[in-house]
Amino acid sequence: MRKKLLAVVLSVCMVSAFALAGCGDSGSGNEGSGNDADGSGENQEAENGAEGENSGEDDASGGKGYVFTANGVEIAVDADMGPILEALGDDYSYFEEPSCAIPDTTAKIYTYSGFEVDTYQDGDTDLVGSIILKDDTVATAEGVDLSMTKADVIEAYGEEYTEEGTALVYEKDGMTLSFILDGDNIASIQYDSSVIN
Repeated sequence: MRKKLLAVVLSVCMVSAFALAGCGDSGSGNEGSGNDADGSGENQEAENGAEGENSGEDDASGGKGYVFTANGVEIAVDADMGPILEALGDDYSYFEEPSCAIPDTTAKIYTYSGFEVDTYQDGDTDLVGSIILKDDTVATAEGVDLSMTKADVIEAYGEEYTEEGTALVYEKDGMTLSFILDGDNIASIQYDSSVIN
């Protein structure tokens, strides 16, 4: 179990580093917990209750491609992050730095229990660029999580994939869903917008 956890942590770190690579040391970023955009590091506890339930509003999801759901909240790439943040509550850590994918913008990373959401800017709006599943407490809408294998992915998603290095990549509506493998086991799952790929 420790080896698999280490492999998952290393894979997620590599994927995150790849997404943010090339920025150099141009900014120190902000880090902390809660939704403190100023990086003050103040901890804020999420309130208990049903705030995370999806009210059926379409503005929280981009409505295209594969969609991840957490605590009843749909999260799609290219969706406005504002309503998603509000629906998920304050129990997350936050980091930001200059974006490598889109010059003169800021990339923001929100880490929740079991998954991470990375954003990119479109004007004054933060949009979902990537969703990374970090452990087996969360799963794709099709029921695949990090405790599963390559065979499980193919059974759930079919044979219409491309292999990129150690990843099985499925494309839908201009976005990708990647299953990064460690041998036959899933090490990481990532949803990506075509805007940042």
